[in-house]
Amino acid sequence: MKADGTRLYKYWERKSVVVLKRILAGFIVVIMLVGATIAGPFEDGVAADKHGDYVEAAKSYRLAADQGHAKAQFNLGHMYATGRGVPQDYVEAMKCFRLAADQGDLKAITSLGILYAQGHGVPQDYAEAAKLYRLAADQGHAHAHAQHNLGVMYATGQGVPQDYVLAHMWFNLAAAQGHKVAVQNRDTAARKMSPDQIPEAQRLARDWKPTN
Repeated sequence: MKADGTRLYKYWERKSVVVLKRILAGFIVVIMLVGATIAGPFEDGVAADKHGDYVEAAKSYRLAADQGHAKAQFNLGHMYATGRGVPQDYVEAMKCFRLAADQGDLKAITSLGILYAQGHGVPQDYAEAAKLYRLAADQGHAHAHAQHNLGVMYATGQGVPQDYVLAHMWFNLAAAQGHKVAVQNRDTAARKMSPDQIPEAQRLARDWKPTN
C-alpha cells in the first residue's frame, strides 16, 4: 500500500511538473506576443519618422506609448513639443515625457527639465528643472546635454545657488563628451573664477562618478 502511495505521489509529481512547464511556456508565449505587439508600432513609428511621414509616425508612437513603451512615449512627447506630425502642445508633451521619465528614460527626464526651465506646459520652475537635470546628469556618460544644462543653472543661479566651481565642473564633464557649447561656457566660467577655484573645479570633475 505504501509502495502504491509512493508511486501515486511520484506520478502526480511528474504530472505537476508537466503542467507547470506548460503554464510557464504559456506565460512566455504571452510575454513574447505582448513584446511583439509593443515593439511593432514603435518600429513602424521610427520607420515613418525616418521617411518624413510624421503624421503616421505620431500615430504609431501613440499606439506603442499607450502600451507603456518608454521610448515611444518620449518620441511622441518630442513630436508634441516641436509640433511635428501633431499640433504643438507643451502640456501633452509634458504628459508624454512624464510617463517615459517615470520609467527611467533619461532623455525624457532631461526634456522635462527643459520644459520646467522654459515654463512650457508647466509654470516656470528653475528648482525643479535643476533637480531633473541633476537626476539625468548623475547617470553618467551619454547625458552631456543634462550636464551642460545643469552647469548653466549653477552659472546663472537659476534654481540653485550661483556657484562657478560647480558650473565649471558640469561644463567640464559635458565638454569631455564632446559638447561644444559646454567647452565655450566652461571657458567663460573660468574667466569669472579665482585662480584657486579652477583647480578645485577640475578636481571635482576628475573625482565625479555616476550614481549608476
